[in-house]
Parts: sequence; C-alpha cells; structure tokens
Amino acid sequence: MDYSQTVEYLYHQVPSFERTGQSGYKEGLTNTLLLDQHFGHPHQAYKTIHIAGTNGKGSCAHTLAAMLQEAGYKVGLYTSPHLIDFRERIKINGQPISRQRVVDFVQQNRKFFEPLQPSFFELTTALAFLYFKEQNVDFAVIEVGLGGRLDCTNIIHPILDVITNISFDHMQMLGNTLPKIASEKAGIIKQGVPVIIGESNSLTRPVFEAKAKEEGATIDFAQDNPMVLSSTPDNQRGGRNYETTNMGQLYGQLSGDCQERNTNTILHAVKQLQKLGIVISEEEQRRAFAHVCNLTGLMGRWQTLQSQPLVICDIGHNEGCFQYIAPQLATIKSKVSRGQLRMVFGMVSDKDIDAVLRLLPTDALYYFTQANIRRAETAEHLAIKAATYNIIGKKYLNVPLAYQAALSESQPQDIIFVGGSSYIVSDLLTYLSNPE
Repeated sequence: MDYSQTVEYLYHQVPSFERTGQSGYKEGLTNTLLLDQHFGHPHQAYKTIHIAGTNGKGSCAHTLAAMLQEAGYKVGLYTSPHLIDFRERIKINGQPISRQRVVDFVQQNRKFFEPLQPSFFELTTALAFLYFKEQNVDFAVIEVGLGGRLDCTNIIHPILDVITNISFDHMQMLGNTLPKIASEKAGIIKQGVPVIIGESNSLTRPVFEAKAKEEGATIDFAQDNPMVLSSTPDNQRGGRNYETTNMGQLYGQLSGDCQERNTNTILHAVKQLQKLGIVISEEEQRRAFAHVCNLTGLMGRWQTLQSQPLVICDIGHNEGCFQYIAPQLATIKSKVSRGQLRMVFGMVSDKDIDAVLRLLPTDALYYFTQANIRRAETAEHLAIKAATYNIIGKKYLNVPLAYQAALSESQPQDIIFVGGSSYIVSDLLTYLSNPE
C-alpha cells in the first residue's frame, strides 16, 4: 500500500469515531495497553504533558509545544483531528511524521493489531508514542482525544496535566451533566502530578478538587489568579494583544476571543513547568505566542483566509465555542467591516445543534452545507432546524459549492464565516489546497 491507501485502510479497516460516530468509539484501555506492551511502552522514554478539556485543547497544546520548541527542546505533538492531512496529528518540532513511516507502521504491525480490532484512535496513538521514542524527543505534548479517564492517551504518567474547561459535548459518551463530564476529564489527574484547571464553576470545581485530593496532586485554578487582565484584537497584524500581570503587553498570533481564557491557562501551565525546573525564558514564551501557527502548523482557529471579502474559518463546533464566536462576528460586522455577514455553516448530527442555533445571528445570509463524513447533519435537515430559529438560507451538497456561492455573491466589504464543525473547515481547507 502507498500512503493514501494506508490512510484509507486506517479509516475503513478500524473503527473511526470521527467518521462514524459512537460506533467507532471504544471505551476502555484494553487494546491500548496491549499495543503499548507490544511496542515496549514507548511513552516512558520521554516526558509528557497531558491536555484535556471540552474546548481549547488544541490551542493550548500547540502553544505549549511551541514554547518548548523555542526553548531548544525536541518536542513531539499529538493532536486530533487533522484538517488536511492525517500526518498533522503527529509532529516533531512542527514537522509532520513522514508518509513512509505511516506506511511502514501499518505494514509491519498489521498481523499483530488486526486480531485486536483496535479503533482508529487507538492505533494512531500507538503510532505517535512509538514515533516519538524512535525520534528521541525530549517532551511530548499529548492532547486527549475524547473525555480523559478512558481515553487511550491516558496510559501516560505526565509531568503536568492541563484541563482547559468543561462544557456540554459528547454527552452520549461522557454524561449529560457538567459534573459527569468533569469526572471523565478529571480522569487524567495522576498521583502526585500537578494539574492546571483553566476554567471551572460551582458544579465542576468540587469534582476536580476531590480527584486531585485523592491523587495527592497539587491543583491550580487559573481563573482564581488571572495572569491575563484583558485583550483586544490587533487589526493590523491579526492576532490579539494581551495585558498580563507577569509579562506586561503580550502579542499572540491566534485571534479568537476565546484565546484570552486559553492564554491565561497557558501562562499558568508555563509557570508550573518552570517550577519543575524546565527553563523557558520570557523571550521564548513571547516568540511562541507570536508565531505558534508558523512553528507548529496550527490551522482553523479563527483563521483569516483572505481580506476582501474577509473570510474567516473556525473549527468551533459546540455551544461553548459559539458563545465566543457569535459575539465576535457581531463585533467585526458592526465595528470593522460593516458589510453583509455570510455564514457557510454545517454541523455533525450527534452535536447539540439546537444549542448552537440559538446563538447564531439571524441577520446573516446562510449557506447550509454538510461535511464529507457519515456523521454530518444533512444540509436539508439543518436548514429545517434553523428555520425554527428564524435562520434562513440556501442549501448546498458540499462545502466547496457553498463556499463558492458565498464568495461569488459577496462584495469586498462583506464577511464570510465558514464553520460549525471541524469537518466543515477540513473540507474547505482541503479544497483550497487543491481546488481542482
């Protein structure tokens, strides 16, 4: 098999939650532990940082990786999902794993793993951990795939745990209350390992406190001691300008309003790493914040694709995300562009679609569409649901068609937002990288 065939094999021969939903989710660590034993426990060869949470995991993971990278360390980064190429999931110092290594991994080990019938994520995690050992990384920043307690990344014993926040998502697997979801996320807290909690509330905080006490882990609630006092968009460079307690003015390349909370979480995490004896200078931190996308290849976080009309895409896909996205779009429309807002919008069927629709602007023009995955809510069904919230628009069978329609109907001063799902953004970026 060549690389393309190998990736298709991974998607179709092993269950994939991302493409099929709950049927591709395997609860428990049995397969992960068997794979780990087979490969000689590779994650024990380097230090790890484990990051969980409902939203913001990717931004925090990439920024922390960028900081360690700028400090001169060799850094593995394991995240999901990818947007254009499977290899985005497994990187070292911003460089994706080679196509040949992916091919070799499957060809050399399929006789072992096929009888196990592992999930896509179980197999991908095994590949990442093994590759990081082979390449002698100093650190690996590991993003939880789903939940925490039973996620297949949860075999590591990290030097630091980070839980960004808790909101409603994946309720069919993690529970339908915030304390239940928090309990699953808190499952990454390990004996004696310090944990940073980015955001909590009266329902989730006791869950984290109880788990940290049980494990003898020090816990830092970042919101109790804000290191970020305020932030504003940087309209010249893009990104955001922050006012901080420890670094004064700080520039970050990521533009979303949600990054203010993420940045506070990251600064607390860096402070803890420094307490552990890991040297990351202020200048190295500044470079990482200012160039995180360039250093790590991060995409899809309030990403500007062009300026006239202004085109923005964002992978935000649940109520917690759109509590930031919707007001930020309104601000841009009223204070920056003053043009027509056009929404190329789609979601997956197992999300709380109504919770997101309630937050969307009703004065925008909508181009309802669907991602190229089985989990996608059809444009037809999405348009019907949206109409109950006075949200009206046209329907398109795929993202490129919807995007081209929005682009062709736009004036230079208009705004096009593409999102509702990471898979909508994935389809757009894939199309733009190869429009033919």
